[in-house]
Amino acid sequence: MQKQMVIVVAMHGVPPADFPRPELDEFIALHTRFERAARVDRQDCERYEELETRLRYWPRTEDTDPYHAAALGLVQALSGAADCEVFLGFDEFCAPALDEALDRAAAAEADSVLVVTPTMTQGSRHSERDIPAAISRARERHPGRRIVYAWPFPLAEVAAFLAGQARQYLTPDHT
Repeated sequence: MQKQMVIVVAMHGVPPADFPRPELDEFIALHTRFERAARVDRQDCERYEELETRLRYWPRTEDTDPYHAAALGLVQALSGAADCEVFLGFDEFCAPALDEALDRAAAAEADSVLVVTPTMTQGSRHSERDIPAAISRARERHPGRRIVYAWPFPLAEVAAFLAGQARQYLTPDHT
């Protein structure tokens, strides 16, 4: 029997604390130059790809990348809460890349691929531009596969969630 859905959690990602600083600085400089340039030197492209791969696949621990560890924890908790398979993909800095996670999810035996992000409000370049672009590429690679982006969240629902969280911290158990 085919599953109703699988979920892809789209996260941003951060560099790990122990990644060599000179290489991170070089990567960020190249990244910034590529975003602004009309033409890019082939040698710079090769170096950028080399650094990006090194950065994405750098070994991570909870100490060196607590964001990555939290993303893994979120995926595990969401899988239990939603009772379905959940894939994790990162826009930058971490593996697997969002495109890879979307491909893996599209290959799963499910009616729909639902993409979510923990970014709760509009205004994020990643949520508004990068994630939809990755979804568009995935739809091209997987024609006929239903891929839905569950975002943006209604502000009233975000406010209600945050209010509920705030109330928990007003109990005597929290200092």
